[in-house]
Amino acid sequence: MTTERWTSATVYPDMWTDPDDDPREALANPVGEKETLWNYLKHYRITLEMKCDGLDAEQMARRSVPPSTMSLLGLVRHLAAVEQSWFQRALQGQEDLPRLFGKSENRDEDFDGAVADPAVVAEAWETWRNEVQAADAWMETLPEDGLGATVTHHGDQTPVRDILVHMIEEYARHVGHADLLRECVDGRVGQ
Repeated sequence: MTTERWTSATVYPDMWTDPDDDPREALANPVGEKETLWNYLKHYRITLEMKCDGLDAEQMARRSVPPSTMSLLGLVRHLAAVEQSWFQRALQGQEDLPRLFGKSENRDEDFDGAVADPAVVAEAWETWRNEVQAADAWMETLPEDGLGATVTHHGDQTPVRDILVHMIEEYARHVGHADLLRECVDGRVGQ
C-alpha cells in the first residue's frame, strides 16, 4: 500500500476529482420526488464506480480486516444482488427469479466468492451494470405519482417509495465501506 494520497484534483487536493469533472454533478438539479430519489441512487452508483476505478483483480478482492470478508469486489457483487432483489424480485414481482451469486444457498456468497480473478471481476461488473440498466429501465416506466403505490413482497405490502429510499440507504452505507476499503488499498481518499 502506498502512503501517498492519490488525487487527480487540482482545486482541492484532498478530493477525488475536481468539482467541474465530477460526473455526479450532472444530477444536481432534479425535478420532483421521483427524480430526486433516482438521482440520489445514480449518485451513489457512480460513486461506487469511482471508488473502484483503476484497481486490478487482486486489489478489488482485497479483504478489509479479518475476519471480515468485505472487499470492493464483494460490494459490487452484493449491490448487483441487491439491485436484482429489490427491482426485479420485489418491485416487478419476479420472486421466483434465481438469486445472483448463490445467495439462496449461502447468504454471503457475494463476498465469499469475490476472489482475485480478472474473470470474476469482469463478471461482477457486467452483472452489476446489467442490473442497474434493468432497474433504470423500470424506473423510467414509473409514473411520478407511482411512489405511493405498494407491492407485495414476502406477503407484506411495501410502498415503492420505501424501497427506493432503502436502495439509497444501502448504497450510501456500502459506499462508506468502499471509502475505507479503497484507502486501505492505495491510500486514495476523497469525496
